[in-house]
Amino acid sequence: MSEIGPLLPTTAALAGDGRLEIGGCVVADVVEEFGTPLLLIDEAALREQARTQLAALRSRHGNSDVYFATKAFPCPGIIKILADEGCGADVVSAGELLFALTAGVAPERILMHGNAKSERDLQAALDAQIGLIVIDGFDEIDRLERLATKPQSVLLRVNPGVDAPTHEAMATGHDGSKFGISGDQIGAAIERVNSIPMLQLEGLHAHIGSQILELEPFARAVEKLAGYGQFATYDLGGGLGVRYTLAGAPAPTPDDYAATLIKAVHEHLGSDCRIIVEPGRSLVAAAGVTAYSAETVKRGAHNFVAVNGGMGDNLEPMLYGQRFEPFVLDAPAERTAQEFAVVGPHCESGDRLVGTSPLAAPEVGDTILIPVTGAYCYTLANNYNGSRRPPVVLLKDGNAREIVRRETDDDLLARQIL
Repeated sequence: MSEIGPLLPTTAALAGDGRLEIGGCVVADVVEEFGTPLLLIDEAALREQARTQLAALRSRHGNSDVYFATKAFPCPGIIKILADEGCGADVVSAGELLFALTAGVAPERILMHGNAKSERDLQAALDAQIGLIVIDGFDEIDRLERLATKPQSVLLRVNPGVDAPTHEAMATGHDGSKFGISGDQIGAAIERVNSIPMLQLEGLHAHIGSQILELEPFARAVEKLAGYGQFATYDLGGGLGVRYTLAGAPAPTPDDYAATLIKAVHEHLGSDCRIIVEPGRSLVAAAGVTAYSAETVKRGAHNFVAVNGGMGDNLEPMLYGQRFEPFVLDAPAERTAQEFAVVGPHCESGDRLVGTSPLAAPEVGDTILIPVTGAYCYTLANNYNGSRRPPVVLLKDGNAREIVRRETDDDLLARQIL
């Protein structure tokens, strides 16, 4: 555990018998109870991260809010924990709004954005009387003018023209992005919104991407927003990255991020505005660990350990080239590490969770753990090859509590019609 420790949730420790514990629970016992594949969440780590991010911002700018980007983990059980710690909820659809409301998030603590909101999405937001709708284009202004019968606070999403250093699919603030209103059209959008009695323009929104490990682009986006006038509220999006592998560069801390962001805010936007940020990955990723069972081990010119999960429950390596750091749970000390690819059971050569990584001589029946899977793995899980999506289990103070059950065969057939 000493080597992999920096990637494990904060409560990870070794029990008296040398077995790995998370949240005071022996992981091997939890795996035996719930089976694999299995997504484990360290509740204390989740709460600690929320408190840390809020404190880092509010210690520098009192009128700051953290709204959890629910797309990172759209599960009422997770959203509720973060709401309990003071986070609002950022949603992009009527479905995500349903999750947030089910979790007990106050409607005024919810904002909705998205580049293609349907009338159903907007009507659901209006009916719930959520705090903010983030407008992404002129067609949406027209829809809201038609639908809104009560005053609704809105923000305008600006495309700031900042190309963040991240995977192409995660960059959202560059000139070629589908998101936001271009700078040369913001003036017209402001004028249009202000002409509609039921829409109350509170401010501007900008989001430059995800898994960003440099701080300067965030400050640059703030500076760009200053060019469009002074407003009461600025939503600066999310995007702070996390560390996924031991070889990877450490991510900026929440304190580093807040210091950079708020310095730019005070320099360019002033000290009296309300600031909202929308972290997703940086709130939940490090709290998650996925457990798999080794089903087949092949040794030769290339070594493979095939586990009972893959692109059905973690699409991040396939979509974004994300690297992970696997290890064998409670591996005997006498085992020698060898390079292995960790692959899944699906009918794709691209079904690789990990390209190659040193593993302690895996054997059939071993439990393979992959840390830092708390963001987007649950979100992107699917039923490829008839696979059943795994359960989510919270670990805290020695108790393991299921907040999403494993899918069943009945679930697979529930929507099928013959």
